[in-house]
Amino acid sequence: MRLGTIELDARTAGLAPMAGVADMAFRELCCEFGATYVVSEMVSSKGLTMADRKSRKLLVLSDKERPAAAQIFGDNPEIMANSARECLAFHPDVIDINMGCPAPKIAGNGGGSALMKEPEKAEAIVRAVVSAVELPVTVKIRTGWDSEHVNAVELAKRFEAAGAAAVTVHGRTRQQMYAPPVDAETIAAVKRAVSIPVIANGDITDGPSAARMLEKTNADYLLVGRGALGRPWVFSQISAYLRHGVLLPEPPLSERMRVMVRHIRRICDYKGERIGIREARKHAAWYIKGVRGAAQLRQKVGALSSVEELEALAFELITQNPD
Repeated sequence: MRLGTIELDARTAGLAPMAGVADMAFRELCCEFGATYVVSEMVSSKGLTMADRKSRKLLVLSDKERPAAAQIFGDNPEIMANSARECLAFHPDVIDINMGCPAPKIAGNGGGSALMKEPEKAEAIVRAVVSAVELPVTVKIRTGWDSEHVNAVELAKRFEAAGAAAVTVHGRTRQQMYAPPVDAETIAAVKRAVSIPVIANGDITDGPSAARMLEKTNADYLLVGRGALGRPWVFSQISAYLRHGVLLPEPPLSERMRVMVRHIRRICDYKGERIGIREARKHAAWYIKGVRGAAQLRQKVGALSSVEELEALAFELITQNPD
């Protein structure tokens, strides 16, 4: 799959944008495990154009996570275009427009998936951003707002006409959030309807699920979101299966804990220990998912206050659950 000068191997996968999760530390780690493309956390177009420091921090991209897209959200074409220009200072390889976020805070203010209810405005936003920058512009959507308004095909056609380089489809409506199985058929219908690349997203958790998604949708590429939480090695598993038919097992607990500590140390390096360890609690809970006594362990994770405490917890887990 090509996005401008970028070439992505369909036998690999990239990291989907996830607010509060897919920060630079996590994106870099996923790339080390084989993610071939990453997308930043979503950034407010209004915040960017008002020079908000927090918004700009979210756009910092390192050389260890390339190629990378900067994702923006908003509901005003002119502001979105201006924010895309602001993104250029951080040298992204792609500008991605979020029209899929289901969070009430975003959709309730007219952004994210709410734009799927306004196809003309959605198209105007894409057209404005495409005109504002020379980088490839992609759009992430869902299948529709609800089961009565599944309009991903119509929107993809509009975006292609507006100059979008690719469209990513999460296989659920906004109403469905993350609960039911993905609607692969609608993603396949989008692929049949447009000539630009189509990227599939949703319920991709390992090699076999990645292969099924490609088979059912004929998508050009895959983005993994929740399937990578506490499991950045999922990208190695997907690549091994799609390239060679090899089913890599989950790493032993000792390796999982080693990766967890490395991940959380990096968060603290980038954000400082006070902020980093607070954000690390959710990551640690994902890393220990499925471990014997995980419910009690989560209580300890919720009280973590230092990297040293995290390392002690990891050592305790390894001792109690030898490989």
